[in-house]
Amino acid sequence: MQDHPWEGREVDWGPCSRELVTCQDLSKGLTSSRHSIMMLRGNVEKSSRRRRIQGMPSILFLNVFFQLFKVCCLTISLHVVILIPWECHLIWKILGYTNTVMESMERYNTSSMDFTFMGLFNRKEISGLLFAIISIIFFTSLMANGVMIFLIHTDLRLHTPMYFLLSHLSFIDMMYISTIVPKMLVDYLLGQRTISFVGCTAQHFLYLTLVGAEFFLLGLMAYDRYVAICNPLRYPVLMSRRVCWMIIAGSWFGGSLDGFLLTPITMSFPFCNSREINHFFCEAPAVLKLACADTALYETVMYVCCVLMLLIPFSVVIASYARILTTVHHMSSAEGRKKAFATCSSHMTVVTLFYGAAMYTYMLPHSYHTPAQDKVLSVFYTILTPMLNPLIYSLRNKDVTGALKRALGRFKCSQRVSGDIF
Repeated sequence: MQDHPWEGREVDWGPCSRELVTCQDLSKGLTSSRHSIMMLRGNVEKSSRRRRIQGMPSILFLNVFFQLFKVCCLTISLHVVILIPWECHLIWKILGYTNTVMESMERYNTSSMDFTFMGLFNRKEISGLLFAIISIIFFTSLMANGVMIFLIHTDLRLHTPMYFLLSHLSFIDMMYISTIVPKMLVDYLLGQRTISFVGCTAQHFLYLTLVGAEFFLLGLMAYDRYVAICNPLRYPVLMSRRVCWMIIAGSWFGGSLDGFLLTPITMSFPFCNSREINHFFCEAPAVLKLACADTALYETVMYVCCVLMLLIPFSVVIASYARILTTVHHMSSAEGRKKAFATCSSHMTVVTLFYGAAMYTYMLPHSYHTPAQDKVLSVFYTILTPMLNPLIYSLRNKDVTGALKRALGRFKCSQRVSGDIF
């Protein structure tokens, strides 16, 4: 039998393959592949079963958490349903009481009756010098706080929570000093010392609102420093933009609440014919000395309110800086300690100046200080402090001084470009 000519030879199958593949080799490969797939499938099922067993505690925790969350939501909804009618009733009572107070204000104190300030310029030999000094302080305060706000909002490096709060502090200082000083300066130039009943009421309300807002804002700014030094990794979360706006809103709410509560009651008392206020603006203790009625109970209530407004923010400041000092003491880096003390010392200086003068005026009994001392201290925290705040934060802060230098550099460059064009 003649052999086939191709038997035992290697067959050329073209460019795809040059090996002789038989059906047996192909069937063996398919069998081994099927076996590998079955083993892989078994391993996957075992691992998924193991993960289900290991994940049972977390699933149970989530189930319990969501059940508790539903209960909390139900409790809150029931609480709202129960409290909203009571709160509406309370608000209605407060509005009714405010209307009664305003009616008594109109009945006892007509707008034709003006108050007269004893003022700061009662000594002619030094009145001109005092006028010049207070004018310089006033315009310096407006310029310094205005520059601070401009730098914070235009320089991207100052777009941080601390400087965001600082810009609002500068805005409060500008409004604060503008409530008192312009009236005093204009009266000196015109040779008059009177203020109407409506004007005194408005000045008293704005003063209480702004000073209360600054009290709360300075206290909450200490929390910002505490988070920045003690929890730096969580600082972007704990001091987010939403939290910053909540701090600003809370400060204004606390100050406005103080103004709305105390101003109508203070101005509702009947005043005697002698309406000379031994002060340079309508501050509550000086105005109440002119009342013809018994103000002992109200002065006690106002004293408690002022103590709370001072002690609550001041307690936040003390607690925050106690933790800050503990953290700074354990820092290994000398540069880190120096930077922490630099950022905190500015805030502590402002807090000490502002709170110290206010505590001396409102927390000490009247027998411990005279009207002349009250006027000096009032000058300190109503005229000097709004000027000192931006100077303290700018002179002791490299970020602010750097932003000022960059702003001046951009201004000079723009002047050169405009000069070259024209």
